[in-house]
Amino acid sequence: MKILITGGTGFIGSRLALLARAEGHEIVVAGQLNSDAERTRAAELESNGVTIHQGPLQEPSFAQSVVAGCEVVIHLAAAQHEANVPDEYFFAVNVTGTQTLLEASVSARVRRFVYGSTIGIYGESDGRTLDEDSTPHPVNVYGRSKLRAEQVVGSFRERLETSIVRISETYGPGDFRLLKLFRALNRGRFFIIGSGMNRRQVIHVNDLSRGLLMAAVAPAAVGETFVMAGEEIMTTRDLVRRIASALGRSAPAWRAPLWPFMAAAVVFERTLSPLGIQPPLHRRRLDFFRKSFVFSTTKAKRLLGFTPAIPFEAGAKETAEWYREKGYLGP
Repeated sequence: MKILITGGTGFIGSRLALLARAEGHEIVVAGQLNSDAERTRAAELESNGVTIHQGPLQEPSFAQSVVAGCEVVIHLAAAQHEANVPDEYFFAVNVTGTQTLLEASVSARVRRFVYGSTIGIYGESDGRTLDEDSTPHPVNVYGRSKLRAEQVVGSFRERLETSIVRISETYGPGDFRLLKLFRALNRGRFFIIGSGMNRRQVIHVNDLSRGLLMAAVAPAAVGETFVMAGEEIMTTRDLVRRIASALGRSAPAWRAPLWPFMAAAVVFERTLSPLGIQPPLHRRRLDFFRKSFVFSTTKAKRLLGFTPAIPFEAGAKETAEWYREKGYLGP
């Protein structure tokens, strides 16, 4: 197939593009080059024969140019971690950009549109197992804008084939989000904040990429929403211990209480954010230590035949080796 992947210089998009190209698909990538990480990924893609197209997807002419001739669109581009921008920015990129790309896809006679959403639309969890029918309660502008974009995708169901994938925490080679954790554990400078008993289901980027391609071709995916998460349910303590083991290091021996960090984050946000200064600590960063999410992945298994295949121990070791090979872990 000829596939447009947006957000192609992001972590997930770049690994998906490499996997899809290796499987023989023709790949068009739309992405940004605003950071060293994006430029590094773009260089890897270009060395594999993939051209990067830069531009705002909320601009109709750009959306029309990148979607031309494509059979499938996998839309991963999003505003997520940007700081010191108004809420309207997230809605412009995540909602208006999605609608503009959908309209361009209809005009270009795209067959299937797969939207990469997020488990962030669920907001908080009281420990119950969540699935595609659980009620969303987004707690920040990113989650609210992604949920609104899901609704826009749903409104196009009569005009082209659509599928929505809610993506869990993703890790693997090419990820720079968890690099700080790996680096701190490698240097023996990491400690857990809070109890460390919050639960999570991380998924390897290669497993997720397979799942996204399944959503792009399976007849049963049309009009459906799927949660894609890993098979293993781990506490943060388990996650940290396994990463330390993959690095050949000991797990951290001590923990700090959560409440002082939460109090400091609130103060920083209320005093620095109005001044346009990025807070050194904010509540979203502490979500790693406090939010629990457990998911049922039955629907993806039943309708797509999708089951993650990479155990976390193996994936963590592979990721650690990639970081070390690239020189990201330091001496």
